[in-house]
Formats: sequence, C-alpha cells, structure tokens
Amino acid sequence: MTHTPPADGATPTVSAVVRDTIDGAAAGLVRLSHQVHAAAELGFAEHRSVGHVRDLLAASGLDVEVGCHGQPTAFRAMAGSGMPRVAILAEYDALPGIGHGCGHNVICATAVGAFLGLAPHIKGLGGSVVLLGTPAEENGSGKELMARAGAFDDVDAVLMLHPFAGPDIADFTALGCRAVEVTYRGVPAHASATPHMGRNALDAVVAAYQGLAALRQHMPQTDRVHAIITEGGTAVNVVPALARATVMLRSATVEGLLELTHRVQAILDGAAQVTGTVLEAAWDPVPPYLPVRTNTTLAGRYAAHVTARGRTVVHPDGLPSGGGGSTDLGNISLRVPAIHPMLGIAPAEAGMHTAAFAEHAAASPADRAVVDGAIGLALTAVDYLSDPVLRAAVAAEFAAAGGPVDVAALLDTVATPAPSPA
Repeated sequence: MTHTPPADGATPTVSAVVRDTIDGAAAGLVRLSHQVHAAAELGFAEHRSVGHVRDLLAASGLDVEVGCHGQPTAFRAMAGSGMPRVAILAEYDALPGIGHGCGHNVICATAVGAFLGLAPHIKGLGGSVVLLGTPAEENGSGKELMARAGAFDDVDAVLMLHPFAGPDIADFTALGCRAVEVTYRGVPAHASATPHMGRNALDAVVAAYQGLAALRQHMPQTDRVHAIITEGGTAVNVVPALARATVMLRSATVEGLLELTHRVQAILDGAAQVTGTVLEAAWDPVPPYLPVRTNTTLAGRYAAHVTARGRTVVHPDGLPSGGGGSTDLGNISLRVPAIHPMLGIAPAEAGMHTAAFAEHAAASPADRAVVDGAIGLALTAVDYLSDPVLRAAVAAEFAAAGGPVDVAALLDTVATPAPSPA
C-alpha cells in the first residue's frame, strides 16, 4: 500500500542524526531483545526484563522509574519537557509454556531503541517523549489499568509496534476481546450405583462447548469464540459435581462484542438448564480489550520510514482484521491517537503464539527488525513533534473518528447480561 504523508515532517538533518543514534545502539538493542526473550516472564512478574531495560537506559545516562501507575513491573522514562508529548510503549511479558511466542521481546527492544534515539536530540525538537513499559498485555490488560491510574492523561500521541508472522502492516487494526470464567455446579453421585441421583457438571461444560461450536457457523467472519475446559471432575466413578471452562470472545466492533456476549450467555444458560446444574459466569477477569482505532496519518509516516529501510509494507486487506488478534492498545487508541503497526519477522506459516514463532523472535530477521522498527517509531515521533501541520492532521483524523472516548463508561456498556436461573 502506498501511504501519502500529509505534511513535510522533520528536516532530513534531524532525522539522520536520530537514525544514526539508533544504528549506533544496535548491538545493545539486539542484546536487550535476547535478554528479554531468555527471561520469558509472565504478566505482572516481568522483573528481570524490566531490570534489563533499566540497565541499558542507565548505561546511556537516562533515568527510569520502575513501579509506576499502580503496577510494580511498569516503568516510565522521560526526555524533554512540555507539550506536545509522544508516548512510545514497550511490552515484555511472555506466554505460559511457550515463552515469547508473541515476540514481546522485540516490542520492548524497538520501543527502548526509539527512546534512546530521541532522548539526546529532544531539546532541538521541542516537546517531550515518554517511554512507558506496559506489563501483562497477554493476561492482564496492563495498559487499561495504567490508563485508569493516569498514565496517558498528558499524552498527545501513542506509538508502538508488534512483530508478526507475515508481512509488515502499518495501518493495523485488532479485534475487541473479552473473557468469561465459567463454573457449573452439579450434584455428586456414584456413577454406577446411583447415577440418577447426580447432576453432571461436566455434561454442562461439554454441552456449552458444543453450543459454542455450533455458534461459530452463524457469526460474522470477523468474530471469534474459543474455549478450553479447565476442570472436569476428579474421579471417573463419581458424577462430576464441579466443572469449569474459560471462554474468550472477539469482535471487530464494540457493538459486535456486546451482541456476541448475549449469544454466548444464552448458550451457557441453556447448558445449565439442560443438565440441571447451576451456572456461575464470571465475566471480565481483566478489563476487556477494545478494537484498535488506528490513526492512518501517523501510520503513513511510519510506513514511509520503514520503507526507506528496505522493508515492504502491505495493506491488511486479505488478512482477517489485520491478523485476527487483540491488544489492550485498543483501549488507549480510543483515548489518544495511536498506531500499532506489525513488523514482519517470520513467515506466515510460523503462526503467532507458537513455539516456532518464539524461535523466530530471537533469530537474525528479528534482530534486524529491532533496529528497523526502532528507527520507524523514532522518526514518526520526530515528524509529529517537529511538524504542526502533521499534528493538526492527526488530530483532525482522530476527531473525525469520534474523538476521545470515556473508555470506562464504554466498558460499562459491554455489561454482563444477567444469567438466567438454572
């Protein structure tokens, strides 16, 4: 896809010095990527990963606050002062059993690299840049929790990227996502002597799972429902009195997510009624992830800069919702103009959230992508900070898309439907 930037951006001299600074830091950035990859820490427990970031920034004479905005493994570093202010976001949590099968080590290194490139030159640009470390994207909606604690209150634009199994995509959008923890409670009985006295909670979970499978035939193509059974009994000769499952829902719009919620709740209720069990449906163990509202003006800038590095940027048409994933960056993109481009580091067949992708996340193409991505983010920030015409265009696009949203109130609209009595 060809992106046509609407304004002139930064001078070639400023861009060149930022680019050269990041190229000079390449070895340290690749090392950081590999350190975070090796640590492979789960959300809210990324202590070693954050320590590696702190050490690299300290070696460049930059201060970083670890433990901020209510999160012990969040971090914040600032360069410059005043407005406009750009935030560059880092992620660094891993997946259980897979490690960095989503490549957050690359996200971390590119964000830190962009900040290292900007910090020495920010006074010449005006305004400020903040590096925010955002924990628990995979399992905790860390960005939403940080936003509620004020992390984005004085930010004008947000930049981050994500590695991808496939091509580079600048104007990426993602699906909204929410989850429900399902518990069915039945009545235990001897499975052979007195089965008629029991009420089988495992049957209820299986019925619910089958109902969800049938639902998939009749959803919009961008919707997703997936589930796992997490508990189904402890002894084969006892009618299971307790069974549990986790169900995840995704949709391209908030309205679609709400509609899907009601349909899933009806299936869960029906399974309880069929089996004579009692349903407990605990929605949203973490805040829902809302669909990403990408700012195509900023995305065009990013695309131009990584294209200059020899990368090929394609349009997401043909990929389901840009790849079908979800991210808590969606919640921030409704508050502040934001981008979340995808940075190709692996072939499409590697897939995301796989052990194969985890291997690619520490291979040489990913190492090259760390530097390319850091430069792309940094030069996009340079353009935004130095060009008032660009800032106006970004703001106009954001306003036309609906402007800032009260996300807390919006999440209330995705309210849990009241369960039907079993």
